[in-house]
Amino acid sequence: MAKPNTFKTKNTLPEKIRNQSIALLNRNLASAIDLKAQAKQAHWNVKGPDFIALHELFDKVADEADGFVDLIAERVTALGGTAEGIVQVVAERTNLAPYPTNIVSGPDHVDALSDALAKFGKAAREAIDKADDFGDADTADIFTEISRETDKQLWFVESHLHG
Repeated sequence: MAKPNTFKTKNTLPEKIRNQSIALLNRNLASAIDLKAQAKQAHWNVKGPDFIALHELFDKVADEADGFVDLIAERVTALGGTAEGIVQVVAERTNLAPYPTNIVSGPDHVDALSDALAKFGKAAREAIDKADDFGDADTADIFTEISRETDKQLWFVESHLHG
């Protein structure tokens, strides 16, 4: 793993741990940005009898994902790193499957977005363990917050698959 682009900081977390956290955070930053974009894709393009409910729900998911983006990027910079959130980097690093651009029905968007949320949530839980393993409790805490909110958003979206 290449050493991340860093700058001098008085943060007392050891440099090795900061570098590991920066790399972990930047990998997940790409997926958070992608999750936001996927939620907006669903928001803009959903059609059907549940349009307004889903349109508003997908916008809420995008807003929450935008919050994840900020949390992750700001932690990167607090550790002395550079947040890498440009489109080219996101496309290269995201762990989410490409979002289908040919769907319009509510159930299809619910299915696709719930897949993305589930995968993003799984990655957040894995990041908790990795950050704990190399000794960065604060980064693990950020991913715990993200995991908790992702599970809640998944519940909201998946609820439209039942009943």
